[in-house]
Amino acid sequence: MSESQQPRPATSHRSDGLTGTVRVPGDKSISHRAFLFAGLAAGQSRITGLLEGEDVLRTGEAMRAMGAAIRREGDAWIVDGVGNGCLLEPDHDLDFGNAGTGSRLTMGLVGIYDMKVRFVGDASLSRRPMARVLEPLRQMGTQVLEAQEGGRLPITLRGPRHAAPITYRVPVPSAQVKSAVLLAGLNTQGITTVIEPVMTRDHTEKMLAGFGAAIEVETDAEGARHIRLQGQGKLMGQVLEVPGDPSSAAFPLVAALIAPGSEIVIENVLLNPTRTGLIETLVEMGADIEVMNPRMAGGEEVADLRVRSSDLKGVEVPAERAPSMIDEYPVLAIAASFAEGETRMPGLSELRVKESDRLAAVAAGLKANGVECTEGEDFLVVRGVPGGRGLGGGKVETHLDHRIAMSFLVLGLATEKPVTVDDTSMIATSFPEFLPLMQSLGADIQ
Repeated sequence: MSESQQPRPATSHRSDGLTGTVRVPGDKSISHRAFLFAGLAAGQSRITGLLEGEDVLRTGEAMRAMGAAIRREGDAWIVDGVGNGCLLEPDHDLDFGNAGTGSRLTMGLVGIYDMKVRFVGDASLSRRPMARVLEPLRQMGTQVLEAQEGGRLPITLRGPRHAAPITYRVPVPSAQVKSAVLLAGLNTQGITTVIEPVMTRDHTEKMLAGFGAAIEVETDAEGARHIRLQGQGKLMGQVLEVPGDPSSAAFPLVAALIAPGSEIVIENVLLNPTRTGLIETLVEMGADIEVMNPRMAGGEEVADLRVRSSDLKGVEVPAERAPSMIDEYPVLAIAASFAEGETRMPGLSELRVKESDRLAAVAAGLKANGVECTEGEDFLVVRGVPGGRGLGGGKVETHLDHRIAMSFLVLGLATEKPVTVDDTSMIATSFPEFLPLMQSLGADIQ
């Protein structure tokens, strides 16, 4: 969404007794990778459960521009891939809109091809730093022909004739940087190694193995993961089922916890251990969350979640848990607003460089609605009010950030006074069904 488009504000009102069974859209991280790997594989892939948000569709368009044939048939996406090493030079800029994951992973994928590719995005994406991806690509031989101050879009890359494999230690926990380097290694002769001292979401490693890549993971004595990928191998088309996105499930989940008298079921939620930090934290706070029907789907752990309204208590969230729940801190802050006592959240510097400065945006939104909080350079402390007495009544600036918009609409479902967000149009980037899904549970959002 561009800043020139007309904003669509919305207001949420107290909504006791949320009930029903819902299914959230497919996981965003896996959906991006499904288009990338299927587009690169030889043969045909069939993908069901794909998140059809704007961000993921931009990744699909990028792969289509580089030779992959992608079409929708009924509830499935059919992708005829080009084969590893056979991407074509696009004849136009790759426009990723607001898709940070799609743009960074695609930079890794194409940055070591002997061709020129220009990446552009909307106003929000163009403010987000890309330097952490560009640095390892430069080490592999990629030329950065164009980049704005701070390594921001628009960016033009020119790959080398022969890329050099590297061993790269990720300086800060980042699944996107790790994945970009591994994707670059796919078309690089030899072994590319990524070392991550702190484990991040591991969908790239699992999916590469599923598509046939020669990849191995070892953990050393210090707990660092060494991920080794043999380049220039053959990837083969696959049948993929994308499980429900835990980051999207977080919104109805927290809503049911804080709205009195609520009981809901969220079906088919991804429970990969690198993505369950929010659930772990909420259970520590006293949340009534029941994991039902655990099973495997597409190589990933999934389950249904029964959630009942709960009396929450403040906790200190371990900083080392941040990589497993970095996208969920805004909605965790909403849950903390109704908890007894303080909830302390350290280790949040990564929130400064998301779709917005999420740490500042969350703190400002809480204060606008009467929630006491303290924002530090890399931490947030929230002092809750059980029952939400006196809370709400404010207008929240979303800064073109879908998770800020959804989080504060959830806040208004349990506050004494309504909560208004200045725009909801960008929610379509990750969760197009958010408003009708929440309304189907009984949420009063207008």
